[in-house]
Amino acid sequence: MSDEKPRWLDQPRNVTHLVYVLYAACLTVLLAELGIDKHAHFAFENLFGFYAAFGFGAYVVIVLAAKGLRRLIRRPEQYYDPPESKQPPQ
Repeated sequence: MSDEKPRWLDQPRNVTHLVYVLYAACLTVLLAELGIDKHAHFAFENLFGFYAAFGFGAYVVIVLAAKGLRRLIRRPEQYYDPPESKQPPQ
């Protein structure tokens, strides 16, 4: 099996179509919330779009935390290369 990405993703027109499908799916789920009876524990959970906003906020926090963690645990580019002085002669 090949690890290449599908060729149809190389065309910008198809990527645009995928983005529009994603937008439509998000809008459909958001509008479906109008017909769902929520059994909320807190009053703010009954607000329209609360779970969408909460999910987006959680995503932003995770991405920002990952960027900070990257700075903390970053290794030099040559970290896994053996040192020159310890290589056996060839």
